[in-house]
Amino acid sequence: MRLIKIDINNFRGIKQAEVLLSGHSVLIGDNNAGKSTVLEAIDLVLGPDRLSRTPVINEHDFFEGIYIHEGEPLPIEIEIIIGSLSTEQKRKFMNNLEFWNHETSSLIQAGPLEIIDDVAVEEVIRVKFFGSYDLDEDDFTGETFFCSPEEAKTRFSKTDKRDCGFLYLRALRTGTRALSLERGSLLDIILRIQELRPQMWETILKQLRDTDVNSGAEDEVNKILSNVQKSLKQFVPTHWGSEPHLRVSNLTREHLRKTLVVFMSTGSGSYHVPFGHQGTGTINTMVLALLSMIAELKQSVIFAMEEPEIAIPPYTQKRIVNSIRSQSAQAIFTSHSPFVLEEFSPEQITLLERKKGLMKARSLSFPSNIKPKAYSKEFRMRFSESLLAKHVLIAEGDTEASAYNAAARCLSELDPENYSSFEAMGVSVFNAESENSIPIFAKYFSQLGKTTIAVCDKQSDAPNLAAITESANYVFESAYKGFEDLILDETPTSVLKKYLAELIAEEKWPQHLKLEGSAEEMEENILKQKLFDYLKWQKASGSAADIIAMCNLEDFPPTLCDAVKQIKDIIDIL
Repeated sequence: MRLIKIDINNFRGIKQAEVLLSGHSVLIGDNNAGKSTVLEAIDLVLGPDRLSRTPVINEHDFFEGIYIHEGEPLPIEIEIIIGSLSTEQKRKFMNNLEFWNHETSSLIQAGPLEIIDDVAVEEVIRVKFFGSYDLDEDDFTGETFFCSPEEAKTRFSKTDKRDCGFLYLRALRTGTRALSLERGSLLDIILRIQELRPQMWETILKQLRDTDVNSGAEDEVNKILSNVQKSLKQFVPTHWGSEPHLRVSNLTREHLRKTLVVFMSTGSGSYHVPFGHQGTGTINTMVLALLSMIAELKQSVIFAMEEPEIAIPPYTQKRIVNSIRSQSAQAIFTSHSPFVLEEFSPEQITLLERKKGLMKARSLSFPSNIKPKAYSKEFRMRFSESLLAKHVLIAEGDTEASAYNAAARCLSELDPENYSSFEAMGVSVFNAESENSIPIFAKYFSQLGKTTIAVCDKQSDAPNLAAITESANYVFESAYKGFEDLILDETPTSVLKKYLAELIAEEKWPQHLKLEGSAEEMEENILKQKLFDYLKWQKASGSAADIIAMCNLEDFPPTLCDAVKQIKDIIDIL
């Protein structure tokens, strides 16, 4: 089974949303864009135990808290279309089947019978959660039904939901709950899948109730408690408050779920500690093992997981994502991590945007100048960082990308009142790799709702400048034909000599660029020519950024100062 489409109305921060999914998916977007709300909505429909809560929903689950409009209940409606049904599932849900056309991304309402034989058409089931305020009961109710046949109003039961195999992992985090018995922990999920109900609670509670801390006559606490009893008897009948004494616990079953935890030995020793005290690698490996067990037990499972990257190193993020995808019918993630995103092709990445409760969801596609085969790991990483940012600065090459980033960071340290680093402003720097590609990528990111800022050298090609200006929200065109010219012309000679002297002292100056005399004695025109040759030779090494990093505030190239300041002013008013 896999989810094809989710329609959400009046749920939490979403007034209306339509989300189409293409197999394994990752949902991205700004904070509070509604990523977690989409997963919560799916869980409300498909989670076997979600409707066991009392009440199922409350006033805070309605958009803007409005559940009555003009005296009538205003419902929450969440509809999900599920495809890739097994033969057994088609047999079980045969009275509820409908047909979905993948070419038109729509249900087939009517038409000739041969339509259903089209390769783009498949059998699906459509289910809907309906929740509302009950005026008579003064409480909230909610239930899930099959949408077809509409007149039957057939209930989508807990057993039906278990057959769908949906698992929502809200709090994977670092695995600190993985081997606890809290509701929703990985161990609890495994026990419920195997329909095991450990009969341990009553025994533990009885043992705790019967355990005194210390009942000795000399115990100072018991002396005080005895005096409390004597004072109490002056005001109430003698059988009230009798025999006060300390006991270990007043825990309930729910408390025990949060208290009981698996202990494991550390290393080769015999001393056992709570599993959460193990090393990060051990915990992460344990999480992967538990997820593998769940997938194996469920056979066909749909996993939904929030932010698998939290407190987890990049290589483990990738392992978790790939492990879950390989063992599930469908995996749906939310993420802010480029390491997670780079494991997905563009069409599997869904960008969510929300304005005034209206959510737009769009699957990404390749920019016009990028062929799928060229979508290498390095290219995915560059795209991932910019897809996760609100604002994108597009530079024509490595030199410009690293130099503008370094300039913003240095200026923010030298004069924090007037400048900010790109990280602090939420600006991702994207290397377009040529000035002719700037308008292509500017248009691509602009269409995704990003603020696009283009920086480029002096353009001799008027049509390309016009294309950049038309595609980007803001354009900063340098007065120089090349970035090396900007650095060498606007950086004080004293800084350039200091930079050259350090290269010579550290034996980093290349032998083929011959030098005559020391940096301090070199004439300015020769110094700049030698450094120009060096910067060209070291084009993608970040050498221009190294020169910038040596500047004091008064030494900084004015062009870079002006650009960084204006970018900050732009971001501040957005």
